[in-house]
Amino acid sequence: MGAAYFYHLTQTSMEVTLPRLLEKARGAGWKIAVRGQEQGRMEWLDQKLWLLGDDSFLAHGLAGGPHDSLQPVLLTTSNALPNAAACVMCVDGAHVSADEVNAVERVCILFDGHDPEAVQHARSQWKSLTDAGCAAQYWSEETGNWQKKADSEGS
Repeated sequence: MGAAYFYHLTQTSMEVTLPRLLEKARGAGWKIAVRGQEQGRMEWLDQKLWLLGDDSFLAHGLAGGPHDSLQPVLLTTSNALPNAAACVMCVDGAHVSADEVNAVERVCILFDGHDPEAVQHARSQWKSLTDAGCAAQYWSEETGNWQKKADSEGS
């Protein structure tokens, strides 16, 4: 049974935080699906991940290619997990269900703390997932360091 980790971004942007989380998830040996809502945004993120710098290489692909099942990190707008991801990272308000949280090792939900709609959407996701019995953690970087602010053990 997995857990949902909510990341309330207030000090760093998603394009800075996401690669760090991806590297940690890859370090755990997981394949990851990064789920967004708009194809154009996933294409933009694809370019950002390729430009991380000379000292960092994060192998990934954009869904729809011939080798989706082989990708360690797959950027997608779909709920399908063709790369058999053990971790799903949702950005830009992408949907995740309680069944999915329970089927994978980890779901990470990254949201912009400066966007009131994103914060409200994350609150709705937290309520929906915890009401369904999912384990969840809420992490905030408001002090400059990541701190766990809430924890729900699930049922």
